[in-house]
Amino acid sequence: MSNSCPDLVEVGPRDGLQGIGPFVPTAQKIALIEGLSAAGLRRIEIGSFASPRALPQLADIREVFLAARAIPGLDLQVLVPNEKYGLLALESGVDFLAFVISVSAAHSRSNVRRTPEEVVEEYERLVVAAGPGTRIRLNIATAFDCPFDGRVSQAAVLALLDRLVPVRPDVEICLCDTTGRGVPDQVEALFRTAIARFPQVIDWGVHTHDTYGLGLANAWAACDAGASVIDSAVAGLGGCPFAPGATGNVATEDVVWMLERMGYRTGVALDRLLQSARAAAGLAGACSGGRVRYAIGG
Repeated sequence: MSNSCPDLVEVGPRDGLQGIGPFVPTAQKIALIEGLSAAGLRRIEIGSFASPRALPQLADIREVFLAARAIPGLDLQVLVPNEKYGLLALESGVDFLAFVISVSAAHSRSNVRRTPEEVVEEYERLVVAAGPGTRIRLNIATAFDCPFDGRVSQAAVLALLDRLVPVRPDVEICLCDTTGRGVPDQVEALFRTAIARFPQVIDWGVHTHDTYGLGLANAWAACDAGASVIDSAVAGLGGCPFAPGATGNVATEDVVWMLERMGYRTGVALDRLLQSARAAAGLAGACSGGRVRYAIGG
């Protein structure tokens, strides 16, 4: 781990909200993003261009994107599950795409109704369509565990990366513990091996869920192995609709508290972040988590 503070990616407005049943009004989503930005979070995944039938909560992505684009200093990214919605995002003016692909064939079929091989082909075409001016992140889902097939082998992840990395080596790659069943030694081993195998990849991120209380431990294990980006969700919101049993993401306020306690300067005002966390946890239908919110005044 370097001496610099890991970059933080707030995914609450996308991963945190997508599984909530009652529709969160668009104005409330925008207010959440504004509050997170005001707390000092500079990079936020504000939503997803996806099927409104599959993810009705995110059907207002265009309105949210236009509002978020006007927030000064905000580095916003948008998740896309396939080529079709990637092209729609590009047509709407998005210039930072997070493209998701599962290692597990069972999860891929559940998530996007395609095999990983078919999704790789879509990614290859989308990279060409996006051009060099579009920033791209690759989210490698089920990099440690599949909700249907159990533990995912390191060899399977590396084989997928062997195919993906040459397509465009300058993308950020995020290895995702989709179910929260990864453990620190497994996480550290995969990151060390992947980073050594693909030195051309500059930035590696980690995305953890706190299903078994290991979200922070797994995130730090990845950073100790060389990852430089941590995903988290305000108030620990989340739970993937396509990963049965997975609970929320590691809480942003927990990550910030940990890093600050370790001597890093995150640039995030914890008191302001906690205000957003309490508001997010109070959303109708929200499944929240995390510890710091309770430890510092409930």
